[in-house]
Amino acid sequence: MRKVTAILLAAVLVVSMTIPSIADAQVSTRIKDVAKVQGVRSNQLVGYGLVVGLNGTGDDSNKSKFTIQSIGNMLKSFGVIIDATQVKTKNVAAVMVTANLPPFAKAGDTIDITVSSMGDAKNLQGGTLLQTPLRAANGQVYAVGQGAVSTGGYVAGNGGASQRKNFPTAGNVPNGALVEREVPMSFTDKDNEKITLSLSQPDFTTANRISEAIGQNFGQIALPQDPGTVTVEIPSYYSNNLVAFIAAIEELSITPDNAAKVVINERTGTVVVGGNVTIDQVAVAQGGLTVKIGQTKNVSQPSPFSYGDTVVTTDTSVEVKEKPAGLVELPDSSSVGDVVASLNAVGATPRDIISILQAIKAAGALHAELQIM
Repeated sequence: MRKVTAILLAAVLVVSMTIPSIADAQVSTRIKDVAKVQGVRSNQLVGYGLVVGLNGTGDDSNKSKFTIQSIGNMLKSFGVIIDATQVKTKNVAAVMVTANLPPFAKAGDTIDITVSSMGDAKNLQGGTLLQTPLRAANGQVYAVGQGAVSTGGYVAGNGGASQRKNFPTAGNVPNGALVEREVPMSFTDKDNEKITLSLSQPDFTTANRISEAIGQNFGQIALPQDPGTVTVEIPSYYSNNLVAFIAAIEELSITPDNAAKVVINERTGTVVVGGNVTIDQVAVAQGGLTVKIGQTKNVSQPSPFSYGDTVVTTDTSVEVKEKPAGLVELPDSSSVGDVVASLNAVGATPRDIISILQAIKAAGALHAELQIM
C-alpha cells in the first residue's frame, strides 16, 4: 500500500514540474463557496428506538437489560402487559437514531436518518425501525423516524470462519424521518436592515476582497467586521426581495487568499504544498549511506599430539557504501513549482521530501506553516 502511495505521489510531483508556479495561477471562486449567510444552519436530532424483524442477530437478553425494558414499555403502550423475564430479544435491537435537520425544512418534508446499534446486536440487516421521536438539543421533537434499515454490508460465516463487509451494526433509512416541526430561522439583524456573511476560512484579505466585490456591484454597503465576518446593508430596492439580493451576492466572484502551508502525512508519505509557499536561498544534499556488518564462523584445530582443544572463532567484516549525494541550490523566493522541480532533480523520494522540507523549515528558509498529520 505504501509503495502504491509513493508511486502516485511521485506521479503527482512529476506533473507539478510542468507547472511554472501554482501561485501564479489565481483562481476565482464564488462568494457562495467561501462564505455563508449567518443564521442559515442545520440542526442535529437524536432519538432512541427499536429495530425489529432481525434474524436472530439482535441483542442478548442476558446482557442488554435496557432492550427488554424498552420492549416492555413499547408493548405496554399498546395495552399488552408481559413478564419481562420471559422476553427474548434475539430478533430485536436497541438503537440510537441520528439525523441532520436542514435549514428551512418544512413540516411534511422527509430527511435521511442513521441507525446505530447500542447493545450487542450482531447485524441490523433486514430489520425495521419502529416509530422513533427525534429531538433537538432543546428537548423538543422535530421529526419522527420509521422504516426498513439498509446496512449496505453483511456478515456471513460457518464453522468458525466468517466474512464481513462494512459495518452491519449501523445502517441508514433513506427519507426515513418525517419533519413534524419547523425550526424558526432568521438571517437578518433585528431591524431587518443587514445580513452577515461568515467565512469558511477566516482571513483578513479574503474578507476585504468580498467587501470590495460587493461594493463594486452594489455600492459601499459591505464592511468587514473581522477576518471571519462581513456585514452587508440591504438596499431599499431589495427590501421586499431578500432572496434575490442574497443570490446576487453569492454569484459574485473573488480570489480567496490563504496562508502558506505545507501539510505532511508521515504515515502515508503524502506531501501537499500550498501554491503560495516560498523559500529563501538554500542548498539541499540528498544521498544514502549503507553500513553492512558480517560475521564468519571459523573452526580452529590444534596441531597433532599437541593436546590442544578445538575452538570456534569469529571473523567480523565491515563494509561501507555511500551513494553519491546530489546537491542542488534552490534560488531565493522559489515558488512551489521550483521547489518540487528541484527536489525531483536530486532524485528525492516522498520520504526524502518530508525530511528535506522539515530541515528547510528548521533552517528558517521555508516561509510557510509546516503541519504534520
